[in-house]
Amino acid sequence: MRLQYIPILVLLLALLAVAPGSAQGVKYLYGSPDLSASIAGTNEFAPGDETPVTVIISNSGLNTVKIAVPSMPPDDQPNTAKLATVALKSGDAPFTVKTDPQFVSDIRGGSSATATFNVKVADSAKPGTYTLPLDVTYTYIETVDDHTDVLRYNYIKKTVTLPLEVRVTPDLRVEVLDVRTESLNVGTEGYVYMTIKNVGHDTGEKAIVKIARSGASPLIPTDGSAYIGMLEPGETVDVKFKVSVADTAEEQSYPLDVAVTYENYEGETVTSKVVTVGLPVGGKIDFEVVSPPTTLYLGQKSVLEVVYKNVGAAPVYSAQARISAVDPFTSSDDTAYLGDLAPGETATARFEVNVDTDATEKEYGIDSEIRYRDALDNSKISDTMKVQVALERRQGGFFTNPIFIIVVLAVVIGAGYYIFVYRKKH
Repeated sequence: MRLQYIPILVLLLALLAVAPGSAQGVKYLYGSPDLSASIAGTNEFAPGDETPVTVIISNSGLNTVKIAVPSMPPDDQPNTAKLATVALKSGDAPFTVKTDPQFVSDIRGGSSATATFNVKVADSAKPGTYTLPLDVTYTYIETVDDHTDVLRYNYIKKTVTLPLEVRVTPDLRVEVLDVRTESLNVGTEGYVYMTIKNVGHDTGEKAIVKIARSGASPLIPTDGSAYIGMLEPGETVDVKFKVSVADTAEEQSYPLDVAVTYENYEGETVTSKVVTVGLPVGGKIDFEVVSPPTTLYLGQKSVLEVVYKNVGAAPVYSAQARISAVDPFTSSDDTAYLGDLAPGETATARFEVNVDTDATEKEYGIDSEIRYRDALDNSKISDTMKVQVALERRQGGFFTNPIFIIVVLAVVIGAGYYIFVYRKKH
């Protein structure tokens, strides 16, 4: 055997001696993390959107060189991004990130981690493509020093900025420039007039302006849509709706939702973001009986005069008063025409009423109500009112009885005629 092969033989024998334990001691000496980022799901957002954005951070780093060290368990790998923290920034994009940086732990080579951020797109964001910077801060093994049977790892901290591409899509956005009401009172129906403007960047084809009840608001649309056709960016349009107000409302302002349904730039039918406006509601239409209690007499037919006053906040038209005559009252004429009544005005109604002879002498309350038409010609009925009537027995009733009076008159006339004839003969 030649002497130059002896060192090689010694090295081979040494390697064979340590080979049985090599499977447990693989050490990677060269490699590093290679990170990239992407957005899970769509990267398209409309102005005004506030939505969670999930980011996927992938590590495609490889370990290019490794050695086997006997009797040593596997440890950190150079291509692992350890103790990683991710922070999404706005950069120059019209976005606001509302979530703090997030810790995602270790990202091994060939694996990934996710982080979710709450993002708000500015209402005034212009359509276009923007870049959101994602800062990833992590620790990794830069170098490994091999000292016989000892490996020394040299860790360093690093921050990389990964670009995330996002796109702002054009949309139609509604701004209500002016709003006014007509005849909108508690318990009635009225008109709502609006001037709206498209402050977005998309042209609305086949646009329809719609109003809707806002939550539990007492404003309920009865004619809640207006077709306007095309609505271009910056264009204004006037629309008119009909709205009813619940009887339970008060005299104050209440919310109403406004939106536009249209065909967007892709030909899809979409609805703009809802805008809520406040509408002032006038007081309730109401009436009172302002005449004093009337005295009627037992067993007689009388005319009951009642004075009504419009104490509400709106005029009424073609008003008619009605009484509900119940025992001991009867009436063949229980309705009276009052006409139009502005707030504060009064009108007098007259009803023919019969009173039973055996009724109890006391004060009664006769139910009364008013049927009227509001400003939109809707037929309405007022709340029930009480007409106070006192029943009494007329004093000297026998002498005031019509039959008695007729008999007396007949006797007087007959006596007068007799005296006249008697004197003429003599």
